[in-house]
Amino acid sequence: MRVNKKRAALTFVIGLTAMVSVFTGAEAGHRIHDPKVDTKVTANTHLSASASTDKQSFKERINAILHPQAEKKPSFSGVLAPVDYSNEEILGRPMATQEQCVEYLLSNNPYPEISVSPSELVAYYYEEGEKEGVRPDVAFAQALKETGFFRYGGTVTPDQNNYCGLGTTSTTVKGMYFPSAQLGVRAHIQHLLAYASTKAPAEDVVDPRYELVRDMYGYQTLDTWTDLNGRWAVPGYTYGQSIMSMFHQILQEP
Repeated sequence: MRVNKKRAALTFVIGLTAMVSVFTGAEAGHRIHDPKVDTKVTANTHLSASASTDKQSFKERINAILHPQAEKKPSFSGVLAPVDYSNEEILGRPMATQEQCVEYLLSNNPYPEISVSPSELVAYYYEEGEKEGVRPDVAFAQALKETGFFRYGGTVTPDQNNYCGLGTTSTTVKGMYFPSAQLGVRAHIQHLLAYASTKAPAEDVVDPRYELVRDMYGYQTLDTWTDLNGRWAVPGYTYGQSIMSMFHQILQEP
C-alpha cells in the first residue's frame, strides 16, 4: 500500500512538472510588448521563470515543486537617525518610520495606484535605501511629489512602476518602464546615488540613466535635496524645498 502511494505521488509530481513546463512556455510565447515603447528595463541577474525552469535538472524541478522557496520580504535594520529638520542631505539614515510614510500617503490618497501594498512599497524604499546609503524616507517623499501621491495624471502611468519620472524628458515622453515595484524603487534610489556619490551601487544597475549622470558629474556630487533644483527638475526653482516640506509633514505623523 505504501509503495502504491509513493508511485501515485511521483506520478502526480511528474504530471504537474509537465503542466508547469507547458504553461510557462505558453506565457513566454504570447507575451506582447507595446511596439512604441523601447525602454523596458530588466535586471540582468534575474532570469525569467521559463529560462530558469529550462536550466533546472528533472530532480531539481521536482524538488522545487515539493519544497517551494518562501518569497523574500523586504528587510531593513530598523536603525533610525535622530530627527533633525535642518538636515537636507541626500545620503544618510532615515528619520521617519515606515509607518509614518504609509500613514502620510494614505491620509492624502487612500487608494494609491501602485502594484503592491503601500506598506510593501515603503519597505522597498527602506531596503534599497539602506543598501545604497540614500535616505529612504525623503526619497519616498520625492516619489509622492513626482506621482501626485500615486494618482499620476501626467505622462507616466501606474503600470510603469516609475516613481520618480525617470526618462520623462518632455510632456510627450512617457519615460522608463520597470517590470516590478522593487526594481522601480531600486532605479529611483540608484538615480539619487548617481547624483550624490561616486560610489558604485551595491546592486546591479537598473537605472538606465545612471551612467549618464555619472559621466556628466564625474567626481562632483550633489550633497542636498535642494541641490537637485534645476537638475532633477527644470526649472525646478523650489524642487528640493518642496520635497523637504513633504518630508517634514511625514515626520508629523504619529
